[in-house]
Amino acid sequence: MKAAYLKTTALALAMSVATSGVALADKANDTLRVAYTKELENVDSYFNSSREGVVMQRAVWDGLIYRDPITNEYKGNLATSWEWIDDKTLELTLREGVTFHNGDAFSADDVVATVNFVAKEENGAKTQRNVNWMESAEKVDDFTVRIKTKEVFPAAIEFLSGPVSIYPAEYYAEVGPSGMGLAPVGTGPYKVVEVVPGQKFVLEKNENYHDSPKGQPSIGRIEIRTIPDVNTQIAELFSGSLDLIWQVPADQAEKLAAMGDQFVVSNESTMRVGYLSMDAAGRSSMDPNPFQDIKVRQAVNYAIDRNAIVDNLLKGESKVVWTPCFPSQFGCDQNVTTYPYDPAKAKELLAEAGYPNGFETPFYAYRDRDYAEAISSYLNAVGIKTDFKMLQYSALRELNMKGDVPLSFQTWGSYSINDASAMVSQFFKHGSLDSTRDDQVLEWLDVADQSNVPETRLEYYTKALTRIADEAYWAPMFSYNTNYVTSPEVDYTPTADEVLRFTTMRWN
Repeated sequence: MKAAYLKTTALALAMSVATSGVALADKANDTLRVAYTKELENVDSYFNSSREGVVMQRAVWDGLIYRDPITNEYKGNLATSWEWIDDKTLELTLREGVTFHNGDAFSADDVVATVNFVAKEENGAKTQRNVNWMESAEKVDDFTVRIKTKEVFPAAIEFLSGPVSIYPAEYYAEVGPSGMGLAPVGTGPYKVVEVVPGQKFVLEKNENYHDSPKGQPSIGRIEIRTIPDVNTQIAELFSGSLDLIWQVPADQAEKLAAMGDQFVVSNESTMRVGYLSMDAAGRSSMDPNPFQDIKVRQAVNYAIDRNAIVDNLLKGESKVVWTPCFPSQFGCDQNVTTYPYDPAKAKELLAEAGYPNGFETPFYAYRDRDYAEAISSYLNAVGIKTDFKMLQYSALRELNMKGDVPLSFQTWGSYSINDASAMVSQFFKHGSLDSTRDDQVLEWLDVADQSNVPETRLEYYTKALTRIADEAYWAPMFSYNTNYVTSPEVDYTPTADEVLRFTTMRWN
């Protein structure tokens, strides 16, 4: 009731502001004002793993390859062509005449330095799965490079079109990740002119942007502020001090949409999957650890009414998901064991596992409190009494990496990579975020990740996903959708990969 009251009050206040006269978007000053909900821990794209970081990465830096979000066609970006010269060596011809924001000329040296730095685990890239498939890069000449993979890695082109950004070699060697986080330098369509860590980022159009398939930037200046409270974002949208907000909860988006042409509300699906992770491997300090028992994990799965959460909370383009990957991703077979809502079955399984009266457990989340609280209520109803803890994303990630999280509600957007390896292999290959440590799953994923034969990849991803579902290692929940709300002065059509693309935004 309290949360609903606060939302209603905030919207009523915003509407009263609106009736007194809403300022138009800052079109006159060619400045688009955007809100981030989550604090960006580091602007350096290799040292954060949030969706906000992905948005910043695509604006400030370029990859070697670009995947069109509509057609899924791969196009040359910093590379103009590429070919495999053997199973583990990709040769790329680079684009000439590109300069970084600081004036440095782009060449093979920058690709070699970037790859050789991020590919080394000891250098600490946050999401190792994005980079640890690369062994090294070598320069053939100023505009030709070869990237060597550790194993056969058929998803290389997809990864090179997404999270692998190219940095200026000399500058990065001088300033490192901390310096790049405070004064980012890329080749992208927008350059960063101001960083106030955790609070504000200001981007300006790169007037010298190369002929990239991303398209040329139109809006001159982007001001991004971190505003954790969505109600405050909405109030600022009404007052005219914000032009675009996103990840708006469904109920508030519906109210804004009902206000006619005062705002433009768009809903689009995303690759993001919400899930419950359980400490099946027994890594946490919880003793005894109920989640090492398959019957307890199955009970968690049966306890939650996923359809009700989708229908009443997420709405839009969301759907129930039963796999630790997004259905459109290559290899994400949906023919796995499912656990329909059955609280009686959940209680029965808990009793069989030795918990007739249930048990208590810490339960963590970092976003979407409404969703997490709904999940918590379902678990409490069958006897799994949750001590709910809401943390910042970076804090929960660090706890996860230490293995000290028995139960958590989390999400993963796969960096918008359309391959199952970007999710299932991220979390089930004995890395620091793997809460299961199943050797059989690891073996099958290794085969799937390293085969160049599509049929083999499909077969072994299916084996792994089937076992993960049968063992109830996770409780996959649902796919996400995103609500975008803009001023009528802003022309923007969102894409299904949950990346705000500033280059496709225009003033009406």
